[in-house]
Amino acid sequence: MTFSQVGIIGAGTMGSGIATTLGQQGVSVVLVDTTQDAVDRGLAAAKKFYDRAAEKGKMSGDDAAACFGRLTGATDVAALSGCDLIVEAIFEEQSVKEELFGRLNAHLKPETVVATNTSALRVSDLAEAVDDPTRFLGLHYFNPAAINPIVEVVKGEKTDQGLYDKALDFCRQTAKKPIACKDSFGFAINRFFVPYGNEAVRLLDEGLGSTAQIDRVARECMGVAAGPFLVTNLVKPKIMFHAQRNLGPHGAFYTLANTLAEKGDSDYEFEIGEDASGDAEADKKIADRLMAATFFPVLQELDEGVASAADIDMGAGLALRFGKAPCELMDELGQDEVRRIVSPVTETYGHAMPDSLSKVGSLRS
Repeated sequence: MTFSQVGIIGAGTMGSGIATTLGQQGVSVVLVDTTQDAVDRGLAAAKKFYDRAAEKGKMSGDDAAACFGRLTGATDVAALSGCDLIVEAIFEEQSVKEELFGRLNAHLKPETVVATNTSALRVSDLAEAVDDPTRFLGLHYFNPAAINPIVEVVKGEKTDQGLYDKALDFCRQTAKKPIACKDSFGFAINRFFVPYGNEAVRLLDEGLGSTAQIDRVARECMGVAAGPFLVTNLVKPKIMFHAQRNLGPHGAFYTLANTLAEKGDSDYEFEIGEDASGDAEADKKIADRLMAATFFPVLQELDEGVASAADIDMGAGLALRFGKAPCELMDELGQDEVRRIVSPVTETYGHAMPDSLSKVGSLRS
């Protein structure tokens, strides 16, 4: 195993999920949080996952006990001093993460690798808070991390190439499918998935459809298993708020929808009624807007070399359950239709049309 002892900071949903999947793959894990209650909840979530797997016959009782036995907990980052790899999985706020890395520096072995599970912040910016940015990278696991196969492996500007290759290998060794990513706000997947959700809220704000109608149209035109409002409620709108805000440096199109901006990170959910009806004209407008909000960021990131078209589509299918992956769908629609769909974005927000539009029809070739 590339890394045999892994420390995870943050015992919430993501941190405990990462610990769970690594314990199942034979890795020893130290799960750290600020309180014993938080650590206990994270460990209990892992135990519940293993016990359920045993009940369903997916592993034996002995294997479940062995998996849980690989996990330990602590409330002090000093407990991570023996780890080969440390993964930060705390609140998605740059200043909070930087403060943690500053405290962590004193407890690292010279050879320890530090990774951030950030979903949207630039890895290179966070690397400035660690003593050795050559040993820092992004490992963005997707929720639920215990079962979701996708991990974005993000190379910062100063990340050592050999170490980066080891991180890719580690993901493969622990039953994940890594996506090699260039460092950029939102990386490969959230770069388009978050704006797609943001656009759904814009449509609602503009009175172009109800939450149920927009969700239905998304399922029809994008082949998604669940519409954007249902997904937003599952991950919580305040998480969407922080993720979309972190994409702001990409330009005007990435500005927060009014409702997300006004409610900020307060606790609320979107009400989704049972009536998903709507006329054909409204459905067409909604479909075009949702596809544009997906296609435009994907074409931009292809221009920037953030990830390959094949990896973007793999992530859309496996991490997000898109039945029609963005690049595949654009190839199917053709260059003229994609231009028609995307042009309102460039005209409304003043962005240039991505050069990758010229490759539509053969993006996956």
